[in-house]
Amino acid sequence: MGWLILVLLAVAAFAAIWRFGRLDAAGLQLLAAALLLALAGYAWQGRPGLVGAPKAPPVTEDLPDSAFAQMRQDMLGRFDTADRWLTIAEGFQRRGDTRGGAGVIRSALREHPNNAILWVGYGNALVLHAGGLITPAAQLAFERAARLAPDHPAPRFFLGLALAQAGRLDEAERTWRALVDGAPADAPWRAEVEAQLQALERAQAMRR
Repeated sequence: MGWLILVLLAVAAFAAIWRFGRLDAAGLQLLAAALLLALAGYAWQGRPGLVGAPKAPPVTEDLPDSAFAQMRQDMLGRFDTADRWLTIAEGFQRRGDTRGGAGVIRSALREHPNNAILWVGYGNALVLHAGGLITPAAQLAFERAARLAPDHPAPRFFLGLALAQAGRLDEAERTWRALVDGAPADAPWRAEVEAQLQALERAQAMRR
């Protein structure tokens, strides 16, 4: 079938040139030489009898959610403007596109520059993009969130979480201790912060 297709293509090429072209004898000889070269190349390299081996597209698995993504709805709530943007950003982060995730939140902040929850999410996104390091930009994002919502636990809680994940356990403990000490006894999030402090104390003991 391969040879038959090649012959039909050659005939079709000559017919088209004869019908629509204006080649002289030298041009026809050049065209014939090109077609003969193609036939020779096929005869030399063509392997039409080989069995096809199609490859399936590579299977990619999403990365696990960050600790921020797993815990933010309990601390921050759902179904508000920030939640929608953060959910989109986390979709990028699960695919490994941390730059895209940070870019989504940065775009949201252009529309909502005074949204403290978005600033918390932006700080976390910058930490993820830096491979777990708290960059000066991430630190500023958490601080901006704390200034915008001084009574909300989220900025300090997630700053402490980022510090702990970066290995800065003493700073994380100080951040969480200050948060708990200033919290009402019946604060619904107090138990979560105390649980994190207990886990942090165990990690510090193991390090020592």
